[in-house]
Amino acid sequence: MQDKITNEPMLDVYIFETSQLLEQLEQTVLKCEKGTGFAVSDINEIFRIMHTIKGSSAMMMFQNISVLAHTAEDLFYFLREEKPEEVDCSFICDAVFQSIDFIKVELEKIKNGDKADGDSKEIAGSIKNILSELKANCGSVNMPIDEKRREEKPKKYYISQDRVNISQYKYAYKAVIFFEDDCELENIRAFTVIHELSGTAGEICHEPENLEDTSECIEKIQKDGFLIFFQSNESYEQIKELLENTIFLKKLELTNLGEKGHENSKDTVKAAEGISKRINDVPKEGHSSANQGIISVNVSKLDKLMDLVGEMVIAEAMVTQNPDLKGLELGNFHKAARQLKKITDELQDTVMSVRMVPLGPVFLKMQRIVRDMSKQLKKEITLQIIGEDTEVDKNIIEHISDPLMHLVRNAADHGIEPPEERLMQNKDRTGVITLEAKNAGGDVRIIVRDDGKGLKREDILKKAQSLNLLPKNPEEMEDKEVFNLLFLPGFSTKDDVSEYSGRGVGMDVVMQNIRAIGGTVTVDSKPGKGMSTTLSIPLTLAIIDGMNLRVGDSYYTIPMVSIIESLRPRERDIIIDPEGREILMIRGQSYPVLRLHRLYDVKTKITCFTEGIIVVVRQEGKLFCIFADELIGQQQVVVKSLPAYIRKMKQIKGLAGCTLLGDGSISLILDAAGLADC
Repeated sequence: MQDKITNEPMLDVYIFETSQLLEQLEQTVLKCEKGTGFAVSDINEIFRIMHTIKGSSAMMMFQNISVLAHTAEDLFYFLREEKPEEVDCSFICDAVFQSIDFIKVELEKIKNGDKADGDSKEIAGSIKNILSELKANCGSVNMPIDEKRREEKPKKYYISQDRVNISQYKYAYKAVIFFEDDCELENIRAFTVIHELSGTAGEICHEPENLEDTSECIEKIQKDGFLIFFQSNESYEQIKELLENTIFLKKLELTNLGEKGHENSKDTVKAAEGISKRINDVPKEGHSSANQGIISVNVSKLDKLMDLVGEMVIAEAMVTQNPDLKGLELGNFHKAARQLKKITDELQDTVMSVRMVPLGPVFLKMQRIVRDMSKQLKKEITLQIIGEDTEVDKNIIEHISDPLMHLVRNAADHGIEPPEERLMQNKDRTGVITLEAKNAGGDVRIIVRDDGKGLKREDILKKAQSLNLLPKNPEEMEDKEVFNLLFLPGFSTKDDVSEYSGRGVGMDVVMQNIRAIGGTVTVDSKPGKGMSTTLSIPLTLAIIDGMNLRVGDSYYTIPMVSIIESLRPRERDIIIDPEGREILMIRGQSYPVLRLHRLYDVKTKITCFTEGIIVVVRQEGKLFCIFADELIGQQQVVVKSLPAYIRKMKQIKGLAGCTLLGDGSISLILDAAGLADC
């Protein structure tokens, strides 16, 4: 049965919904653990989340997840109803976090198309033990949790198609449920409501009837609400309480259509017998929904839209820069072309803004890492978050989660000292790790800062020397050059290997991932004061402002954010150092020169500096010059991936992608970080 269910389109909705609920649950439990314990509102929220996960998992036939969520739900139901005075908050939080981790692992299996076959019995058993201890302390050890709830029938995970006799049920009800404006996924929420009613109701008819038709179904529920007709032996108050526990409930309209046995209610009971007919007679007018301004869109559609905008940018450049138009008097054409460019730019900005997402969710995930490491390392650490509303492209978000995790782990393990050591240094016993994000021109800067012991230059140099990783004489190296040794593969200042560090792979991953998206990493530190790592990342990877260069018959594009200036040097400004490298002197400063025609073996007639052009580029504080034949001009370009066969050729360095120019030529996009290492 599970295989059949997992092939349905609703699986994606289930995964998304459950993932969002787990993030919400994790933040709530973290807040409770940091505070004074579980507030009533927190207990209710955790109960509702577990209740929802239980129901949706049961519907999708993931019984191991459903059983675990049900066990946790029982625990928080007891906390809500009995309000025990003595509760080990930390012990309960640990159990909930174990449940969250288990469900996350199972969701990952489901995403990958594997069977969710994890065994949750051990975690469920620990939760049951906590519940048993709480009951014993409250004097209710022999009272099953189900006796405290209203009498329930076994839950059904589908709606029966068999007709039932009206004589079995005492009441008939009509309910109209409106969900919160920005809750999204209204169809799966409606399915959850039906699932909850199935244990207490007989025949259930609802409008919309097909809850899997997401496009029409969601629009219908948003506009008119989710309409349900059903029969039950439960009282009006019990049904109302059940439905009011619906997550993201905005408004509930519940009507008792009649009670069997009352002489004057026969007509109403007859009406209840015709519940199915009533569905077709539901009035269409009424509730206009304000949430029509917000819709849920699949990310793949946004990616496709972005690709189309990129193609339009290329097509516009090919039209306006067509060489066949040179020398012609085309006043009206140029006027129309300017208007086209204005519209294209506006469309591009709009599409880009739609793809932008805040960094907050990524930052909040780091709280769990800090919490777990604090307990494991017996340190007191607080995570401070600043600028979590800063937005970047969705594709960027996917690349920075791992680097941030490594940096936060590094700060907690290497940077923050144990409480006793901090007190001896006249520091607060609780260390602080700060995550800060802010806009800086066309980039976003993410700063990971701690107030720990900082970096010791001597220790880094000693370790690098033992590994034969020193690029030059240590006395000639500036502090930033020494700190950058941390990003070399296999480098670690810790001699012993632990769960969190010592393998020399963390900071290397940070550098690789950030460079892969065209970003930079810089480190600053003062001994005894702490360490600061700054990630500078582009807002987007899709479209960039670039400067086009020509070398022979080949074209190259450099991102404008990397360019400092361009110039044509004088012969006397070129010098050769003892190692044979070409150095350009500009206003008393020396810059190494990189000839593109030599790097990529391109044939060109221009090899003299005075005939070509020099472009000064900055990368991670390092300045160097690129020599080319000529500047073609500035242009917005659409970044395309390099063909697979080129990516596999590791000897080709300094290439980030390719693009099409206005005349149809292919231009290779240069990677400043890669060129800096050439």
